Amino acid sequence: MAVGDLRKLLDLYQAPAPTHDRLIELARTATQRGWWDGYGETLSYGYSTFIALENDAESERSYGQMIVPGLLQTSAYAEEIFRAALLAPAPGEIHRRLQARLTRQRRLVEANPLQFSVILDEAVLRRQVGGPGVMADQIAHLIEMARHPNITVRILRFSQGAHIGMAGSFALLSFPGPIASYVVYLENMTDELFIENEAEAYHYSLAFDRLTESALEPEDSLDLAAQIAQETR
Repeated sequence: MAVGDLRKLLDLYQAPAPTHDRLIELARTATQRGWWDGYGETLSYGYSTFIALENDAESERSYGQMIVPGLLQTSAYAEEIFRAALLAPAPGEIHRRLQARLTRQRRLVEANPLQFSVILDEAVLRRQVGGPGVMADQIAHLIEMARHPNITVRILRFSQGAHIGMAGSFALLSFPGPIASYVVYLENMTDELFIENEAEAYHYSLAFDRLTESALEPEDSLDLAAQIAQETR
């Protein structure tokens, strides 16, 4: 669809300004290929879409209930996650997924990096993915990455009890512009879901703020992570 025709449709349906601007920009760049297009047979359409959106986002806020978010995973940890999650991987699939994940992580260290804030349930660090050695290295990597100025890590302790994030993990992407624009990404075993409705996306923004209030401060979080790593060894 031509950009002009899309603009007319968006005006006709009175699309909110943030959605209007983002769709117009996506239409303009639709013919440009990203590195993730090279993994079209390995990555799902939804996950590839998320990577494309993440590439354009200004910031990302992520709550991890079960595992370390992909942007902060070590290769050994990621490989264990893939092996556990894929019922019958095709030959070479795990290797291709791993390469895609490591390439995606460059978004955190490029010239204009993604501003990334993550809250991890304490269970994420205590779950023995791959055994003590893999977990110790993963936690050490997490601590090292959290020293970057664009990355913030907080831990939500078991002692907080029930909280607003118990429904599951989520990622909230924010896009540059005069008006705040959000996309929420949810992933389950067989599919992905994107939430762009302003009211619903804003609900997740408020939920992340509530989780931030309940979680440890960044320095205290890293101290706890180091303590858990020591216990793990």
